[in-house]
Amino acid sequence: MRLAVLDIGSNSAQLQVVDVSAGAPPLPAHAVKEPTLLAEELLPDGTLSETGIERVTAAVGRAVDAAVRLGVDHLYPFVTAAVRDAVNRDEVIDRIQVGAGIRPQFLSGEEEGRLTYFAARRWYGWSAGRLLLVDIGGGSMELVLGRDVEPELAVSLPLGAGRLTREFLTADPPTRKQLKALRRHVRDTLSEVLDRLRWEGPPRRVVATSKTFKQLARLTGAPPQRKGPFVLRELAVADLGRWIPRLARVPAAERAGLRGISRPRARQVVAGAVATEVTLSALDVPGVEVCPWALREGILLRHLEQLADTTALPLQPLTRHPDATVRPLHPVGEQPVPS
Repeated sequence: MRLAVLDIGSNSAQLQVVDVSAGAPPLPAHAVKEPTLLAEELLPDGTLSETGIERVTAAVGRAVDAAVRLGVDHLYPFVTAAVRDAVNRDEVIDRIQVGAGIRPQFLSGEEEGRLTYFAARRWYGWSAGRLLLVDIGGGSMELVLGRDVEPELAVSLPLGAGRLTREFLTADPPTRKQLKALRRHVRDTLSEVLDRLRWEGPPRRVVATSKTFKQLARLTGAPPQRKGPFVLRELAVADLGRWIPRLARVPAAERAGLRGISRPRARQVVAGAVATEVTLSALDVPGVEVCPWALREGILLRHLEQLADTTALPLQPLTRHPDATVRPLHPVGEQPVPS
């Protein structure tokens, strides 16, 4: 069976295609990325602009067309915080359904965190012991702690790199005053959960997922992605602390020329770096290991685990019609993925 996950995020719609078989890991057979750049289209009232809606609809349509060309049997499309938290979320989803032929699902921040933890736990195995996972996306940060298949604690905080950039780092490059306010905001927001995390006890292993951590790790010297997923990649707080002043001194256009920093994320990398440094320092963590598996793998793994349960994941069968429009054979509601 060929399955695919379509992750519709603030920067891109990413299609990951996997050929699944019993007992095998969900290693990608194909990957397609279509730009959405939704962070640039969020209006002051919290709605996504018409341009943003058109852009994400077109991106999803191209990704779905690619899924059909690649012979995908079942597709699970979902949106993250960029669409989920938009005031006009329902309109955006309706437009995507009309324009691309699929209706994406909603995942809450906590559900995202639990599924990402599920993937990381599978990657490292039981020998990892108590695992603390940190994930920074465009709209939210997830902190998940546990030693078993299901975590003991999963929280989602409004500390995504894109959100923090829009709210605090409005100048390019940001001012010292803006950076100070950002640090204070991250510390204050984290204070809500730090006591609980400390109560649960120190983790044996701290891992991070998301593009934010991958790019920051590469910036500070980690091996490039072409080396493959099995190469150790780490991000040290001390290294990050030396890079933040340099990142903050130059505009986004210059940051895009640095090692590992992509042009679409160059504007928000400063906020991501500050949020990472403040968070890890507050948790007394000197560094993290970057896990190659994250939310998309978690969704696929959860589906494979519960394959016998037809309600486990609302995967949409795809077919090609004579009018070249992709439509799901079975309409799917907006129920979240069980965690």
